[in-house]
Amino acid sequence: MTKKEANNDILISHIIKGIEEVKGNNIDILDLREIENTVCDYFIICNGTSNTQVNAIVNSIQKTVSKSLKDKPWHIEGSDNAEWVLMDYVSVVVHVFQKHIREFYDIESLWGDAKSTSIETNY
Repeated sequence: MTKKEANNDILISHIIKGIEEVKGNNIDILDLREIENTVCDYFIICNGTSNTQVNAIVNSIQKTVSKSLKDKPWHIEGSDNAEWVLMDYVSVVVHVFQKHIREFYDIESLWGDAKSTSIETNY
């Protein structure tokens, strides 16, 4: 395992922890490394039930990653209406959706060639 892969694994585990802290739903990790011309190595996709919960998930991810790794997203988009917030950690991009928006865009299907891992939540 390279240093970059190890760093990605650590970042992903802290992002997942941040999502779980505020009960984000349907957490999926898409591994994009085998696909040509992708902008990052991983997508993490999850959803909340309202714009309040979507913002809570985004804030929890930021706080967890910042506290543990002293890292912050390079860019965040979509916080204003909180239907689909994208958090760009360069090699890992997090998509936090409201459920109906996630179903509408269905980005998992667009990236159907990616290896997908679903994270089981216990709440």
